[in-house]
Amino acid sequence: MTNDATQPSGNDDRPAPRAVMLVVLVAALGYFVDIFDLLLFGLVRKKSLLELMQAELAGRSPQEVDAMLAQAGIWIDNILQTSGLLVGGVVWGVIADRYGRLKVLFGSILAYSLANLLNAHVTSVEQYGLLRFVAGFGLAGELGAGITLVSELVSRERRGLATTFVAAVGILGAVAGYFVTQMVEWRTAFTIGGVLGLALLALRVGVVESGVFLRAEHAHVPHRGAVWLLFWPRERLRRYLSTVLVAVPIWFVVGTLVKYCDVIMPSLGLPVEEKPNPARAIMWCYIGLAAGDLGSGLFSQWLRSRRQAIAVFHGLTLAALALYFTVGAHSISAFYAVICFAGFASGYWAVFVTVAAEQFGTNLRGTAATTAPNVVRWSAAWTGGLWLWLSGPWGAWQAALAVALVVMPLAMLATLGLRESYALDMDYNEE
Repeated sequence: MTNDATQPSGNDDRPAPRAVMLVVLVAALGYFVDIFDLLLFGLVRKKSLLELMQAELAGRSPQEVDAMLAQAGIWIDNILQTSGLLVGGVVWGVIADRYGRLKVLFGSILAYSLANLLNAHVTSVEQYGLLRFVAGFGLAGELGAGITLVSELVSRERRGLATTFVAAVGILGAVAGYFVTQMVEWRTAFTIGGVLGLALLALRVGVVESGVFLRAEHAHVPHRGAVWLLFWPRERLRRYLSTVLVAVPIWFVVGTLVKYCDVIMPSLGLPVEEKPNPARAIMWCYIGLAAGDLGSGLFSQWLRSRRQAIAVFHGLTLAALALYFTVGAHSISAFYAVICFAGFASGYWAVFVTVAAEQFGTNLRGTAATTAPNVVRWSAAWTGGLWLWLSGPWGAWQAALAVALVVMPLAMLATLGLRESYALDMDYNEE
């Protein structure tokens, strides 16, 4: 326990096991829909932009078309959508700590479901980008509030197992998204995403609020949701920055190496006729991520250490990056195999989101657990933007390698700044 937290109260007023199981199930299904909707743009990027930018792309060479689609994709996905995630992460996080975790679960899902339904009717790139920002804002609240609620309701020994289940099930939303987008046209896929979200609202009715939060609310604990407290004192800032930085490689792999593989791989020498399909690459990557989340979560439970599990998966991610820039360009089958392994290697999101909830007291937990994943998702903006900027003078694969050499050392160093939080009592407040 750090010196800026009060001692745990020792109260144990958890609801019945059936009620806890419902919370875990709803959080898992909510994250499934979250990932489904979050990655829809990446899955339909080329199809949708080719339709919306038809006039601009007319008469362009294939190389020029790829470059223009990549630029539009970076702008809409890596910048606008992730900026929505960043802003939403702060707003929903404050709401979670001041007014309750359940209010965030209801409000956020309503926001992103309506945005996705409207996305099915866009007629311009500008409308597309605006609605992806709104969708990102809504999606920002789902994961953090769900993980916070699960972490506070499940016993400390089983907390990691519950959050691992939530993350592993949720990640499969990307796989479902891939198959949906292969069967229906892109506008219908957005409609399905919106309807799935609204259908989840019915399941939320029986979900209970966290007793840990209710005690803090009734006791009028000060500074609930005070974002500025994440940045002061210095020890808490270090803890928060370390929490965020350890997971940046995950979204570099997904947001740049996978989503823009159709640009990077040809520059590495993969024959043009074997150019990878970004949607299929996302699917294979997320199959690996689901396995990695399950593996990393169980591994952290076996080790009884979150920090050590993250460090091991950082090592696996380094190996995956080496394979991506070497073996990945040998053939299309080798590429997809490497992408699946890269997903597994960077699949420590389950441990990361658990750590984000465990590192902070009840009065800041919702804010930290909601903002941290979304700051990590927003990191796709600067890593993708840096890659795009460096690609001009250096080339696509050289730029991607340069960004990797920035991201990985920062993440590995940040692991040292985490405090070990396995089986930590969650009933305390930050001062």
